[in-house]
Amino acid sequence: MFAKNFSVYRSITKQFVNLPAKKLAVKGYRSIPCPLFAQNRHYAQSASQDKLIIFDTSLRDGEQSPGVTFSSDEKLEIARHLSNLGVDVIEAGFPIASQGDFDAVARIAKEVGPLMHGREKIGKPMIIAGLSRATQKDIKRCYEAVSLAPLHRIHTFLATSDIHLNYKLKIDRNECIKRATSAVAYAKSLCDDVEFSSEDSGRTDKDFLCQVLGKVIEAGATTLNIPDTVGYTSPKEYGALIKYLIENTPGSHKVIWSTHCHNDLGLATANTLSGITNGARQVEVTINGIGERAGNTSLEEVVMNIHTHPSSYPVYHTINTQLIYRTSTLVSSLSGMVVQPNKAIVGANAFLHESGIHQDGVLKKKETYEIMRPEDVGIFSTNLVLGKLSGRNAFRSRLEQLGYFDMNEDDLNKAFDRFKALADAKKHVTDHDLLALIADHVSSGSESKFDLQSIQVISGTREMVTATVKLKDSSQEQELIGAAVGRNGPIMAVFSAIQQLVQRKIRLLDYEVRSVSEGMDALGKVVVKITEDVDYSISETDSNPQEHIIDRAIKPIVDSKGETKLSKSTYHGHGTDVDIVMASAKAYVNAINRLFTSELSGISRSSLEERQANI
Repeated sequence: MFAKNFSVYRSITKQFVNLPAKKLAVKGYRSIPCPLFAQNRHYAQSASQDKLIIFDTSLRDGEQSPGVTFSSDEKLEIARHLSNLGVDVIEAGFPIASQGDFDAVARIAKEVGPLMHGREKIGKPMIIAGLSRATQKDIKRCYEAVSLAPLHRIHTFLATSDIHLNYKLKIDRNECIKRATSAVAYAKSLCDDVEFSSEDSGRTDKDFLCQVLGKVIEAGATTLNIPDTVGYTSPKEYGALIKYLIENTPGSHKVIWSTHCHNDLGLATANTLSGITNGARQVEVTINGIGERAGNTSLEEVVMNIHTHPSSYPVYHTINTQLIYRTSTLVSSLSGMVVQPNKAIVGANAFLHESGIHQDGVLKKKETYEIMRPEDVGIFSTNLVLGKLSGRNAFRSRLEQLGYFDMNEDDLNKAFDRFKALADAKKHVTDHDLLALIADHVSSGSESKFDLQSIQVISGTREMVTATVKLKDSSQEQELIGAAVGRNGPIMAVFSAIQQLVQRKIRLLDYEVRSVSEGMDALGKVVVKITEDVDYSISETDSNPQEHIIDRAIKPIVDSKGETKLSKSTYHGHGTDVDIVMASAKAYVNAINRLFTSELSGISRSSLEERQANI
């Protein structure tokens, strides 16, 4: 039953930064030092620089990463952090994909759309965008979801390359122009802010692309996005394409030109920066560069390039860079996608120096080997730790500094209870621990069917492992207790016991465990990916067992409404605990709760294939 890939990640982050601290006075407790968090934004230094619009698509294109499906609560939490970060436009999802996707986008539009916290200097809330294909049904559904936000946008797209027109859409160039202009005109009748993307721009005939884009400008498009859909172009080619389109498209001065680059050849950031140099004033990016295949352009890489070279680009940004690291950590935790240690800007090794020559230089003067300060992206090295004597006010204040500024009392109390339980298990609770704890709390949701009460495992080197698990079924207010034997260790035994209690056959697709911080009492984080197992059982009456197995393997999947789905849905879950067996149980139950929530709600999220939009 164990996953094909059992990976053990150990992420130990050390920073060599001394930051001035102030004392946080808490009545009845000792003072706690905490760093000074000043907003760190970069604004124009000259009249020749234009504002760069940061369009984040982590919740739409980023969610197309295999195995990633955010719950509504998780999408909402990420959206709040992106708003606080200073993102200008967020693509909240693909509303037509399913009722669950529509509800998630509508909820973000309603609850996050009006937020102004951290955006006072920007002067307006974040624009909430939704994606739609170039059909009236899609566009109307998109508008219904995003229109709840004060500022909203319809983003529609259509392929323009000959290979897509001939083999995928099976239409000619004239029909392409007709469909594109019709879609934009209809979107404009609903919404003033309309973006059009020409899918596979990098392989589209340039003159034909100018013709299509000129027509959609006439139809009312306000932003034109030029995607390098398959990550094929080089920086020189992509920059030249942007320049050519701006110079040769009728009415090009009326619109904002946008980049959307994929990282198949590792050139997404370079292509995006080349696009900026050649006239693009919007960039479509994701946190940590998450996305289908090799991912998308990384928000943090583009922003910090401009931040580090303020006079090298004709633009400025209004991102609060000191919130980059914690936003990256949140997205990594909720998506289950681990940030590689050597990832630029936010990787665990980004500011570490092991070479003796480098260490000597950094100790004498940091600028010798550091082109940017760790604190510029929100990596602080301070002595601020919370412990079991820390009170609720200190806990709340620290969460606000970490970006959780609008937690209601009920969520705060639950998070505080988790914190106190953790503080009893380990001496000091670090920021890394708090971020993991809160991500765990957000992921668990408020309407989980099963609540893990306790586990007991008996294990030995040569002994058969047994596990006893107690769950609470909140839907029936019933306590469930079960036991199982694991031939391959305690985690297998625990997972088997949970399967018996929930009465489902579950296939484990992936399992990862890593430490959140360092030390013998480090908090362990486990991420699992599951799907419902296929029943290959053969009855005695089967005349041809092999045909039975093949038939069951390829039989279409039909949901509760009788609708055929493209594939079985996968669900990821994560859990944290100082005991990795307990963390594994939490992650497994979390994933199973997602499965049951999807079924019981009747408005399940779409599968990856159903919400996929290749732009």
